[in-house]
Amino acid sequence: MRIKGLFVTVAALALMAGSAAAQELNVWHDLGDNGVAWFQQLSDEFAKDHPGVTIKSVSYPTDQWYGKVTGAINTDTAPDLIYNNYERVIRIENQTEQVMDLSGVLAGIADKGFLSDADLSVATYAGKMIILPIQRVQMGFGVRSSWLEKVGEGYPATWEDAKRVAAKFMSEDPDGNGNADTFGFALEAANPRDLIHMLDLFTFGAGLRHTLIDTDGNIVIDEPQHAEVLKEFLKVFTEYGLVAPDTINHSFAEMYQFIEGGRAGMFRVGDWNVKKWDGETVLSGDFEPGPWPSFFEGMSGNVVIGGMRGIAVPENSPNKDLATEFAAFMLTKPAQQASLEKVGAAVRNDLDTSALSERQKYFAEARGQLNAYDFPESVHAFYPELEAEFHRILLGAIANPPADWDKFIAETAETMRDLAKKLSAQ
Repeated sequence: MRIKGLFVTVAALALMAGSAAAQELNVWHDLGDNGVAWFQQLSDEFAKDHPGVTIKSVSYPTDQWYGKVTGAINTDTAPDLIYNNYERVIRIENQTEQVMDLSGVLAGIADKGFLSDADLSVATYAGKMIILPIQRVQMGFGVRSSWLEKVGEGYPATWEDAKRVAAKFMSEDPDGNGNADTFGFALEAANPRDLIHMLDLFTFGAGLRHTLIDTDGNIVIDEPQHAEVLKEFLKVFTEYGLVAPDTINHSFAEMYQFIEGGRAGMFRVGDWNVKKWDGETVLSGDFEPGPWPSFFEGMSGNVVIGGMRGIAVPENSPNKDLATEFAAFMLTKPAQQASLEKVGAAVRNDLDTSALSERQKYFAEARGQLNAYDFPESVHAFYPELEAEFHRILLGAIANPPADWDKFIAETAETMRDLAKKLSAQ
């Protein structure tokens, strides 16, 4: 009986030890099903060296993610980790001041030579490394392949090409359903980051630097090349009529419905979109990614590096030490390989791309000429307010187009200069 009791005691202790070792880390992101699958694979890989530890991820729509994360941090119910684009983590830091400085974590990682100075710079805000950079964000110009064939066109390299193709997509029934229900472009305009983000893509895609304001605080929208891109961009909504009439009210969700519902011929395609859009339930691979249209002779179109996605740790993370271990793990080769395969992006340069589709390889192998977004909010603290007013003015011009676009742009530039001066002095 004494021996039997000893076995029972040992078994109970073992069970207690196993329960103590079992631990769950929660991470909140906005990458959808692909992101959930990626974190599940990371959980399996991380558990090899951390038995009993699991990673549970939850994906929220971007707007909900902001509110969920901010509210949880401010009420001391934060998840262990948060994952998103750099500028979105900046917003969380500005609202909470509770994002951990990960510079010490990065210093402890030996294998990090693949991270460039630009990668590390964009991960730093207000003197803190608020993310570990995990995925570079590439955004190209997508065009429906079968539609091009239907209207007898090739991939549009220039802006004149894009306008001509867009007009055909609206008039020649490229989806063959007999209805006039297709549009040249899928865009968005409802909120400042909707409309200005689209303008960012056309601007940087054309090979220019800065959209509204440069690093020295100079307003650039009335510089000749910037003014030309802005004017043509606004005419897509107005004079050219190459989008759905209610695009002025479209945000991310509505824009994606047009793309994934097969109603738009040209659209933004991010590296994270490709795996889903290769699938049979969405576009079945019927799209071709490439550079944004070139506007100027001698300047090729570019794929836009729209930022950096990274992992961040709230200061009140329930399992902070283990969370930082997992954050560092996300830069290892197995984790980065999973990132490439599940989401279509990574930062390491030693990964296997052989299993990817040609559309995925376009981004994974950085085949396009790249131009990186400048993150004005990281330089000018007042930028969100400046952008909001710029958006208000542009939305008014879309709703009621001016008679003279050049005059409109010149006057808007002066308004922006006055506002930037006022905001920078506060």
